[in-house]
Amino acid sequence: MAREQLTAARFSWNGFADRRELATALAGQIADRLTGAIAERGSALLAVSGGTTPAKLFAMLSTTPIAWDKVTVTLVDERFVPPSSPRSNAGLVAANLLQNEAAAARFVPLYHEAASIEDAAAADSEALRSLPWPLDVVILGMGGDGHTASFFSDAGNLGELLDPASRRIVLPVHAASGGEPRLTLSMARIVAAGFVALHIEGDDKRTAFDGAMGSGAKKPIRRVIEAAPRPIEVFWAP
Repeated sequence: MAREQLTAARFSWNGFADRRELATALAGQIADRLTGAIAERGSALLAVSGGTTPAKLFAMLSTTPIAWDKVTVTLVDERFVPPSSPRSNAGLVAANLLQNEAAAARFVPLYHEAASIEDAAAADSEALRSLPWPLDVVILGMGGDGHTASFFSDAGNLGELLDPASRRIVLPVHAASGGEPRLTLSMARIVAAGFVALHIEGDDKRTAFDGAMGSGAKKPIRRVIEAAPRPIEVFWAP
């Protein structure tokens, strides 16, 4: 199957024959964007997501020749668990992305020990304020329920998470469907990025995406896509 490209008002669809082809193409896009930012400003800022989907992408990106010592990597969201936990996004990034060439990058995690997740989010917002905003590249994922980042439909503070005018950088999330409490970048910070990609794989995720973009209640992924000032690039492979 040849690469499939579709463009809608708010997103561009990039379909690939297999996941390796997708990882190669997306890693190339990320490298180009980060290299351009470094040439322009002397540094670059990348935010990535966790889950099982991006492991192949991370491994490929880790060997890509970029001036990684000028790149800061942070997370789109994180479970309130230490990096030793198998559910830690920081642990996934350390094992798969921050290797090889990319070992030279600076990593800024979201999790740290705190009395509460609210305290952790407030401390993160202050700590991350010194980063070279806006983000140059954001890589999002999506759950089968249509959530992205940690924007779950049943989050008690969903309106605050999705506030396009929010001045917060990191927010706490309590959602039964999300399991343990989470930390997430605000939607305002995500959609302000120079390049936002949604990385999804499998027929089930394509069905979920198509459903989220159809009629009915707006799932969080659609809310993010509609709020973005420039089309989000969707990368999919079966």
